[in-house]
Amino acid sequence: MSDKTEVNLTGVKQSKGLWLVKVPKYLSLQWDKATEKGDVGKITIGKKQGKTEVRFSLNEELTAVGAVGEQDASLQVPRDHPFTMHTVGGQTMAVFSQSNADEISLEGMVVHRAECRPVVNDNYMKLKKLQIKASTKPQRLSQQLERAITTVFKPVANHDFNVEHEKKKKSEGKMVRAEWQVVLDMLFSAFEKHQYYNIKDLVDITKQPVTYLKEIMREIGTYNSKGAHKSTWELKPEYRHYQSAEEEEMQTA
Repeated sequence: MSDKTEVNLTGVKQSKGLWLVKVPKYLSLQWDKATEKGDVGKITIGKKQGKTEVRFSLNEELTAVGAVGEQDASLQVPRDHPFTMHTVGGQTMAVFSQSNADEISLEGMVVHRAECRPVVNDNYMKLKKLQIKASTKPQRLSQQLERAITTVFKPVANHDFNVEHEKKKKSEGKMVRAEWQVVLDMLFSAFEKHQYYNIKDLVDITKQPVTYLKEIMREIGTYNSKGAHKSTWELKPEYRHYQSAEEEEMQTA
């Protein structure tokens, strides 16, 4: 799949001027209830005292609140929504759309910004009260059961994966500290194969407890806390059978 995406710029040629309007959440929810080609409402643009006045009137069929207003069947969302107009403010904003085939098209440029606000009345205040009450309702509720439920999974004392883990721990046995020299021999043998190891790999190789292994490595090794080999151990210079990259560079120089 190509990283480049082609954009249909037909909207530029058509010089479409679009309005960017912020609407209340409840209004967008009501719009979703409309049929595919249904009428959600009407916008009227007029003049009042020399100023442009824009209003949106919601379709009366979409005013029923539904689930939020189950406690009051007569409750309806406001129909009348005057616009509060804003300037674009020197910004350049565009509107894009994306089809089911992932084709991106430029629909036009934003020429006006506005907020669609409801007329505050008793009906609107009741709606807000119900919305606030619904938002504060806990998502989970405790309920006392009168009888045992047998149609769901029953609790178990221990899950299968925990049992398997315990079996594995018992089969491998508890790590027992070996003699210091024995561990040193295993470590030197390992560092003959590779220059760097993290502590987990060393534990797997020696089968020794982490704290004990770190104690030995502090005596014979150096911990890399940064650089290309961060979080790994290597032998101190006096224990190496090889030269580090820095030593090789110094000799070459």
